[in-house]
Amino acid sequence: MTATASASTVLDAATWTARAAAHAERADAATAGHRARRSRHEKHVVEDFLFEYYPASPAQLRRWHPGAGVALAPGPDGPAPHAAWRWYRTDGDGTVRLDVDAFLAARGDAVRFVVELLAATASRPAATGCFGLHEWAMVYREPAGDHRHALPLRLGEAGTDAVVESHRIRCTHVDAFRFFTPEAVGRNTLTPTRATQAAMEQPGCLHANMDLYKWALKLGPLVPGGLLLDCFDLAREIRTTDMQASPYDVTSYGLEPVAIETAEGKAEYVRRQRDTAARSNALRSRLVAVGDAVLPPAAGG
Repeated sequence: MTATASASTVLDAATWTARAAAHAERADAATAGHRARRSRHEKHVVEDFLFEYYPASPAQLRRWHPGAGVALAPGPDGPAPHAAWRWYRTDGDGTVRLDVDAFLAARGDAVRFVVELLAATASRPAATGCFGLHEWAMVYREPAGDHRHALPLRLGEAGTDAVVESHRIRCTHVDAFRFFTPEAVGRNTLTPTRATQAAMEQPGCLHANMDLYKWALKLGPLVPGGLLLDCFDLAREIRTTDMQASPYDVTSYGLEPVAIETAEGKAEYVRRQRDTAARSNALRSRLVAVGDAVLPPAAGG
């Protein structure tokens, strides 16, 4: 049994109830626009991506987890609702805690992969200079009307292709690279694959930083609710920059372009890249600490 599974900080009912309520309120505020649009059957290319690409609904996002090492004392109505949730267990006195051993027995390999990937990514310097050209490579020489998003191209088809052809593309992220058009694949100076992901990801990559939300979801109830929402908030901000720097015209959403085909646009993109790299690495450290606290030492130390 892990140390975290056997020893916990116990929160009284008033404390954990308040934390759960505050978490749900914060999550509801973050997802209000998406939920309202969904009720009207409307789409938002920028913001809805977080719910279409990543495996979590607004209802899942508002569910508060105390995290590994924190137990919940029973209240006047009995054990915390977590008692009925997967991966939790209830002690004889009604205290509810995450069953870390059971979770690791089922998901330990995934937890170790996430922790090792995040630690490796954080250990590298941020590579700037890609200028968000991955989004341009996804529409390069693609027939009009076949693009992933139902938005016009800011520079038109020919103008977009010309930007791709006049730049060196250096995408390190496999889940961006796999959406390149066939004509754009050979223009990338790298060939990121799933097998090389841990060796290639770096904190200057907007998509790698946006994926912190995905990795927090993969770590599941090990991650305290506040950390999950911090990752979601950063992902939403990054998604906005990603689309502002894309070839798409996002002015219909009230967003100004980051025109990476210009010197000014490149400078702004790099500024945001560096800021995001620093903030994402702070979140990486917190996620790695969550995993390190529960994982047994790897063989050989």
